[in-house]
Amino acid sequence: MRVLGILCLLLTLNGCSSLLFYPEPGLPFTPEKAHLQYRDVTLTAADGVKLHAWWLPAKPGVPLKGTVLHLHGNGGNLAWHLGGSWWLPEQGYQVLMLDYRGYGLSEGKPSLPAIYQDIDAALHWLDQAPETQGQPLVVLGQSLGGALAVHYLAAHPERQARLKALVLDGVPASYRDVGQFALSTSWLTWPFQVPLSWLVPDADSAINAMPALTGVPKLLFHSLDDPIVPLANGIRLYQAAPPPRVLQLTRGDHVQTFADKNWQTVMLRYLDDPQHFNGLRRLGEIPNYPIPKVDSSESP
Repeated sequence: MRVLGILCLLLTLNGCSSLLFYPEPGLPFTPEKAHLQYRDVTLTAADGVKLHAWWLPAKPGVPLKGTVLHLHGNGGNLAWHLGGSWWLPEQGYQVLMLDYRGYGLSEGKPSLPAIYQDIDAALHWLDQAPETQGQPLVVLGQSLGGALAVHYLAAHPERQARLKALVLDGVPASYRDVGQFALSTSWLTWPFQVPLSWLVPDADSAINAMPALTGVPKLLFHSLDDPIVPLANGIRLYQAAPPPRVLQLTRGDHVQTFADKNWQTVMLRYLDDPQHFNGLRRLGEIPNYPIPKVDSSESP
């Protein structure tokens, strides 16, 4: 057991600088596969790193309601996170999807604090783009992307006043707490969950920055079934958020929220009036996941 503990410790120390990021290079497909209009966008971060993004225009003929900056989670690349925002153009929202440094076709290697320059580059592009002028801006952050957004906005209060809303989906309050939870799920690492979790960097965690977000309405989605970021962690982040704020409990896997049209509808209604909409409360109407199959051989 002592040998196992030392091995786990060494493995964790070796990957400490990249514990938060799991990028996948390349792109297996584009939005064209989902029959979406798009164009490739190249952004340049302040340190010169070239970043790749997708611009999804609102569907032709649909009244334009605003612009959404989609910041995805810590794994994969743009292609694997298209499910979070592919549905927005049909509803009148144009979307900029960003791949952080080291992800997809973006240059560089992801790290803190350098990655905040990527968010800054995306917002700067949106400041200048002709399509976005005069349009409300929404930031959608899923999982790690939401935590990065909270930290960035706390450090740039002038940006808060320009946002119509901040929508967070499955966002961890604390990187360290989520690391400890992950370690607790395996019998191999359970005995070492506390000491090993302290190796996870936590200074940039969203819960530390959230109290400073006084200038933007916030909608927090969190699934009762989330196997990656426990519900209690999401509730802590909501409790740290200054009003106006809404906590919307959902069902389903981690950041699979918008695979369900119920939650698409909640977000759309919220964006219609972020100051007053208070979420869908009748969760009893939402079935557990997965939906049980009905045996067709049984009589009604």
